[in-house]
Amino acid sequence: MPSMTLTVEEIRQESTLVRALRLTAPGGAALPAFGPGAHLRVTIPALTEPRCYSLVQLDADAGAFAQPDAYWLGVRREDAGGGGSRFMHTLQVGQTLTVDGPRNDFPLHEAPAGDPPVLLIAGGIGITPIASMAAALTAAGRRYALHLCGRSRDQLAFLPALQTLAGDALHVHADDDADTAFDLAAVLDAAKPEQHLYVCGPKGMIDAVVAGARERGWPEAHVHFELFVTAAAQAGDTAFELELRQSGRTLHIPADKTILEVMEAEGCDPLYDCKRGECGVCQANVLEGEPDHRDYYLSEVEKASGKVIQLCISRARSARLVLDL
Repeated sequence: MPSMTLTVEEIRQESTLVRALRLTAPGGAALPAFGPGAHLRVTIPALTEPRCYSLVQLDADAGAFAQPDAYWLGVRREDAGGGGSRFMHTLQVGQTLTVDGPRNDFPLHEAPAGDPPVLLIAGGIGITPIASMAAALTAAGRRYALHLCGRSRDQLAFLPALQTLAGDALHVHADDDADTAFDLAAVLDAAKPEQHLYVCGPKGMIDAVVAGARERGWPEAHVHFELFVTAAAQAGDTAFELELRQSGRTLHIPADKTILEVMEAEGCDPLYDCKRGECGVCQANVLEGEPDHRDYYLSEVEKASGKVIQLCISRARSARLVLDL
């Protein structure tokens, strides 16, 4: 999709940390259609990389996806983040944004109305793509259960609209309320592996949901997730040497940099896309050394083999790693 310049037409404060932005095209021109799970890539001044924000649709009308007259984004302010959300929280009505998209890396599977109920799990701002899925499922007459989780009820964005949209299909969980706190094990135990499961939220939640589903025999093709967090240093990370065998180069990968970041800084031109270890575009073959897999793309068998690695997010457990690059 080519870039578009959109105008901030309306702003709503959805919670103490989340604001919703209604974006329109100049002159009210038609906007490209999108599907549930889609996002926009927003250009942020002073940042080299755009930021991705999911499109929020709370109207159970197929036309709202096929012929949108506006896009809604939900943005949670992250003061410790890279600056994108802080900028988005300074926007005022009338200002413009340059965006690319819509793009969908988290699509909702097609199925007839009689298919098993879809299981939707959202943590915090992860509700943005999940809400659109609930709207699309409602419009199609398909069954689902939506579990919305947060630290407290007053921090849950879009709650009144979700209650209207989903009705009894909505289950609200607040960490500070013992009666409603989210019990992941109980939710998964009550579900069946033939159901499709969608989860979006903090990395810890996604890791727990994916691991819990795998333990209960869910097929990989039925577990769907999206994480808008790129690689971050973890406690215990150490530097290592990286040999690129084909090019004859050896690079030093410090503890606070990824393989991809160092390769780009050194003038290499590696293929990549998501930078979150989800898509597999940056995969490389391992010739020597032990990878420290942190991606969501490889299966457990592939990770155990140690033969491939995702450059954008994974590291090395060994002091030296040799790749076929």
